[in-house]
Parts: sequence; C-alpha cells; structure tokens
Amino acid sequence: MARGKLRIYLGAAPGVGKTYAMLSEAHRRVERGTDCVVAFVEHHDRPRTEVMLHGLEQVPRRELEYRGGVFPEMDLDAVLARRPRVALVDELAHTNVPGSRNAKRWQDVEELLAAGIDVVSTVNIQHLESLGDVVESITGVRQQETVPDEVVRRADQVELVDMSPEALRRRMAHGNIYQPDKVDAALSNYFRPGNLTALRELALLWVADRVDAHLTRYRSEHRVSRIWGSRERIVVGLTGGPEGRTLIRRAARLAEKGAGGEVLAVYIARSDGLTSASPKELALQRTLAEDLGGTFHHVVGDDIPAALLSFARGVNATQIVLGSSRRKTWQYVFGPGVGATVARESGPDLDVHIVTHDEVAKGRGLPVARGARLGRSRRVWGWITGVAGPPVLTALLSTVDLGLANDMLLFLALTVAAALLGGLLPALASAAVGSLLLNYFYTPPLHRWTIADPKNIVAIVIFVAVGAAVASVVDLAARRTHQAARLRAESEILSFLAGNVLRGETGLEELLERVRETFGMESAALLERESDVEPWTCAGRVGQGRPVERPDQADVDMPVGDHMALALTGRVLPAEDRRVLAAFAAQAAVVLDRRRLREEADRARALAEGNRIRTALLAAVSHDLRTPLAGIKAAVSSLRSEDVEWSEEDRAELLEGIEEGADRLDHLVGNLLDMSRLQTGTVTPLIREIDLDEVAPMALGGVPEGSVELDVPESLPMVEVDPGLLERAMANLVENAVKYGPPGVPVLVAASALADRVEVRVADRGPGVPDTAKDRIFEPFQRYGDAPRGAGVGLGLAVARGFAEAMGGTLNAEDTPGGGLTMVLTLRAAGTRPGALPLAEPERQVS
Repeated sequence: MARGKLRIYLGAAPGVGKTYAMLSEAHRRVERGTDCVVAFVEHHDRPRTEVMLHGLEQVPRRELEYRGGVFPEMDLDAVLARRPRVALVDELAHTNVPGSRNAKRWQDVEELLAAGIDVVSTVNIQHLESLGDVVESITGVRQQETVPDEVVRRADQVELVDMSPEALRRRMAHGNIYQPDKVDAALSNYFRPGNLTALRELALLWVADRVDAHLTRYRSEHRVSRIWGSRERIVVGLTGGPEGRTLIRRAARLAEKGAGGEVLAVYIARSDGLTSASPKELALQRTLAEDLGGTFHHVVGDDIPAALLSFARGVNATQIVLGSSRRKTWQYVFGPGVGATVARESGPDLDVHIVTHDEVAKGRGLPVARGARLGRSRRVWGWITGVAGPPVLTALLSTVDLGLANDMLLFLALTVAAALLGGLLPALASAAVGSLLLNYFYTPPLHRWTIADPKNIVAIVIFVAVGAAVASVVDLAARRTHQAARLRAESEILSFLAGNVLRGETGLEELLERVRETFGMESAALLERESDVEPWTCAGRVGQGRPVERPDQADVDMPVGDHMALALTGRVLPAEDRRVLAAFAAQAAVVLDRRRLREEADRARALAEGNRIRTALLAAVSHDLRTPLAGIKAAVSSLRSEDVEWSEEDRAELLEGIEEGADRLDHLVGNLLDMSRLQTGTVTPLIREIDLDEVAPMALGGVPEGSVELDVPESLPMVEVDPGLLERAMANLVENAVKYGPPGVPVLVAASALADRVEVRVADRGPGVPDTAKDRIFEPFQRYGDAPRGAGVGLGLAVARGFAEAMGGTLNAEDTPGGGLTMVLTLRAAGTRPGALPLAEPERQVS
C-alpha cells in the first residue's frame, strides 16, 4: 500500500491562522471531489474558525475519562475504518490522554500515513524538539509537548502561515484569539513584540533551511552546476597563513549585509605542496569561523583554483573571498596566481573579492595553479624549448663559427633547459632534434646525414645520454616532490581526523560528511551486515546522491573487515587516494563501535540503576512493610481469639493499632508507587492555576493536630501546579519535618512571593543536616543519620523532589536559623508564562 502524504501548516505562534488555513484547504479539496474528513480539529471557540467546519464531514471523537474528567480525543480506529482520502488532524505535537493507543498525536498521524491516508496537520515552531532550549531562552517557557524534527522534515509539504507581530497583537486585542479577560495578561507576557519577532524569525529560518535542502537535492538530481543565487553564500579561501582571520571577519561582515547569509571557510590541502600551512593557525581559524556562525571545510585538491571553484559551485556559493597574494614580485613570472586565476574562471554568476591584509608580498600564500608534478605551463614551455629551440639555435649559429665542441655544448645546454622546464619527454625530444641538426649542419660531411669521424659519433651519443640523464633527474625530483607534498597533505588530514575521533568530537554522520567533502563525492555511506548471507544495512549516510544498498553499487567502495564497507558515489577515485580513504573507513568503524559501546554502557547503567532500586525495594519490603503487617496480623488474631475476654479499652487499643498499621502501609505503598512512576518517567502533571491555601491544609492531614503552624497569606498569587502532586509533595515534607523535629515544637509551613515564583518553606527545629549530606537525602532509599528502620523506606523526600521538578519547580534543603532543617519548595506563579493561559492551541497535559 502506498504511504499517504503529509502536509503541515507551520506557524510562529498561536493565533496566526494555521487551523483556518487548513480548513480552507479542506474546502478546496472537497470542491474538487476529494474524500476529505475532519479527524480532529480544535476551533477554540473562535467564530470564524468554527464556521469553516460547516460543510465538512467530522469523525466523532472518542471521550476518555481520566482523574475525574472527560477528555475528547481523536478516534484513530474510526478514522482508519472510514478510510478517507484526506484526514485533517490539528495540533500535531499534542499529548494524548492516558488510555489512548499512542502517547503522542504525531504517532497517530504516522499510523494514518502508513494506511495510505493523506494527512493535513498544524504545528507551531516552538513545539519542534530541537528548538526547545532556544524557545525557552526567548519566552522563559519550556514546552512540555514537542514533536521530533524528523517527523516535520519528512512531510511532503510544509507551508508557513505567517503574520507580523503587530497584526497578531491586534488580533489578540480584538478578542479573536483569547477571551477578553485573558488578553491583557497574554499581551504583556507571551505575546510581547520581542517574543513574537524572535519566534517568527525561527519559523522563517527553519522553513528557509528546508527549502535550501530541497534546492540542493534538486540541483544534485538534475546535475545543475550553474550557481543559483537564492541566498548569499560566501566561501573564504584559506592558506593557513595569519591573514586567514582577516578574511573570515571580512566575509562575516559581507554575510551580515544580506538576510540568511552563510560563511564557509575552506582550506585546500593540495597534493603538490602547500608547505606553509600551520596546524595551530588552522585550528584558530576554524574556531573563529564557527564562533562567527560559519563552517570550516578541509578539502584535498591538486589544482587550487579548480578545487576552490568546484567547492564554491558545489555549495551554490555566490561570492568568494581571497586574500591579496603573499608572493614576491619576481614570483609572478611563474604565473598569475590563484586569485587572478579564480577571478578569470569564476564566470558571471560568482563574485570574487580580493582583500588586502598585512601579509601582502611578505611571503608566498596560495601557490600558483599547477597540475600534478611539473604543472601544465612548465610542460608546455619545456616542449617549446625542446622542439622549437634547436632550430632557432641552429639559425643563430649559422651566422658565427664557434667550432663543433662549442656548438655541441650549446645544444646540450638547450637540452638541459628543456629537461628543467618540462621533464623527461621534452628533453628527449630536444636531444633527438639537436643531434640530427648537429649531424646535418656541423658534423663532416656537412649537409649529409652521415658521420665520417667516429669521434663525432661518440660525442653525439654522450650528448644524448647527458640530456636524458638530466631529464630523468628532474623528472624524479618532481615525482618525489609530488609524493612528499601529497603525503604531507594526507598526514595533515589524518592527524586532524584522528585528533577529533580520539577526543570523541566527531560522530559517524560528521565523519562521513568529512569523507564526502574531502574527496568531492556526492554521497558517503557506511554499510554492514551480520554475515555473508545476510543483506547489507546502512549504519549511516550523508549526501544527496543516489542511495546505495550494496558496496558493488557504489563508484568507490572500501572494505572494513569482512562485513563492513565504506561506499561513495560521485566519481572514481585514483588509486593513490585509496590510502587516505582506507584510514577514513577504519576511523568510521571505530566511531560506529564507540557509539554502540556508549549505547550499551547507557543501557548497562540503566540496568544497574534499576537493580539498585530493586535491591533497595526488596530490602524495604522485607522489613518496613513486614513490620506493620505483623502488627496488624497480631492485633487481628488477638481480637479473633476466643480464649481472651477483651475489655472495651483493649479492643479500642487493638483497633487503633490496626488503623495505624494500615495508614503506615498505605503511606509506604503510596511512596513506592510514586517512586516507580518517577523512575519510569510516567508522571506528566495536569497543570492549572490554583490558590496555595486550597492545597496546603489538605497536606496536613497525616500529622498530629497542633504539630504544624501554617502561614499562607491570602494575598499570594495563584500558582501553576498539579494540585494532586503538590499535595503529595507537601505532605511528605511536613511528615518528614514532624518526624525529625523535637516533640512539642511545631513545624512552620510558610509561603511567600518572590518575583515570578512562590516559595513554600517547611522549617523544623530538629538536628539538621550538614551541607555535605543535603543532596544525598533526596536520593531514593536514603535515611540520614541513625534513623530507625521503622522510620520509613527513605522515599518521601525523593518523591517530593520528583513531583516538584515535574511541575517545573525546585526543592532544596537549607539550614534553619537557630538550628534545624528547612525545605524550600519553589513553584511558578500564575501569569508568568503562556502555559498559564488557554493558548490558541492548548497543550492538554495529563499525568
């Protein structure tokens, strides 16, 4: 069955019109005859949105009971049974009520897509999981309901529903989003112009990045090499010299002038010798580029201008920033240099900036454009000297008679010059042409191809041999220089790679991206299989090239052991590049193994923690639960005994003991269950606004009357909490304080407001706890000092802290002035975050 398509309306904030746009799209599809139903849409009592539901088929909702309330949810089974062509599902990041098939609504959407049903949904930018920290830093609110980024990125279409902050605030002021009594609080908190502007920028940048990824994939699939200037991308060519920092800063300033500009610093390690690159300087430049929001890239290329232009066109760059040449004036005789070559060959769609700096003409920077070994220009001049030089020299010598010996020395010098310029083949050509001309014009008999004197034959043979020997030496020197420079470039890359991997700074995807980028490939993938008969699976893949399922489908494959291979697509690599590729492949295997070892260590750590909890729980059950059970059983057995005639006082005392034991059991079992919920992460509070004086008195029900002094002013602001969790947390704190406080001295429970927080302080006059043990008392199954075994299993404070953090609060221990311990419970005051308001798309959070 073909998978359904997902379309998402993305907004920067509640109220921008995502649901309205989704319903408008539904009406357009229904008018075209598409079978479209409303699986779940929340109109939030907005008249215009509610009107849009008219004329659309709505699947009845499923109502679930939870904690005394009834919550409507999408009936997934009914939608699957109805099997429409398109289903509208609002609020993709919503958390389902416990009892639903899936915990999250996006998981329901995945089932609909798998069943071949197209889905249209909505989500706000603050609900993307990767942006949680950023949104919290902007708004001061940690989003409890999130959706994985990959779910949204996999959507077939993402449409941005945009609205300026001013227009959104006008909608709010007109009562089109919230009820009138909530408007003022919303405008002064979550819907401040700064918050809305920042969230809008996040949404625009996220959509722009997704569009850019689609553009890159399209260019790769259609092999578009011409630059499309959709956004400013500035490539900085680095030499490893000190001028690199100046170029990076200059490029960053250029990028700031255009919206969404990017800076890509690239260092090209060429195979025939960039000898002045300083690893320390490159590390500094890499750090600077990343600090300025750019990226650093390390590429191998034989021809510096060609490699730089290829990289720039590959990333769809619009500008290149290069430094003025560091070469001396006399060095320009070897060629125009990289800057001039790049500017000449960049074409009309790529601007080149030549930036001056303090290192101009102080030493060689980027080397002259050359091919492998001697370079193309030298070989051309070598051939010109070797082939055209002897006839020119013959014409010059025809005007003067220097003798055969001198003539042969001049031809030999010309052959040596051809060897120095072009290597072996131009020198051999020069020797051959020169020997023929010497024989014809200067060796008796003249103007004939014969040699009368045997001594002249020896001279000509020596002449050819010397020329060939000099050419061989020059060619060998060039070959060794080429090999040494290439090995140096390879060692720089490998040392940089090994350092990152050994320090654990490179993940598998980052390493594969480094491989792809270094060799200029379209994609890189690490394939593995369990055995020779098992199919290959992909452990990691980067790039936009065609997917590779087996090593033999790749342009280049590098085996790693018997059941792993690194597969690259894009072009065939020369044999000399495979040494570096083999090192990359081995490092990729190491990174993969380390990642799996880390995952196994995490699982082992979780198992060890679980075993510790189970061991402590077994110890608690074996004693702390057995004691009240034994007391209850003894009291019940005594009451049922027919051998003893119990008085009314005795019967009342035994019944009181049974009741106390049952209460103790209820308290211990409740703490054990609460701790298990916290350990498994199933505590999700139902946050609402409530007055603290409604909860605090109920938390004192488990302590003797008169043992607590309560001071909760009526002027305190309301708090955003789960009342049930707050009551349990405060009850544990009060019971702990009464237990360790001296008899006859009441425990003080006082509350006060502090900025956007409300503090509840539970102070006793007991022995107190030293600073070194204040954190340890909040760990499960911990008792402080010589607390008797009957004092509980040591879960009360651990449960209280867990509940406090689940509600977005904190719990800490402080010394009571004059002696004792004070527990400080900090809660969030109402109206200090948008979560306190009924948002346009409310987050129904349930435990």
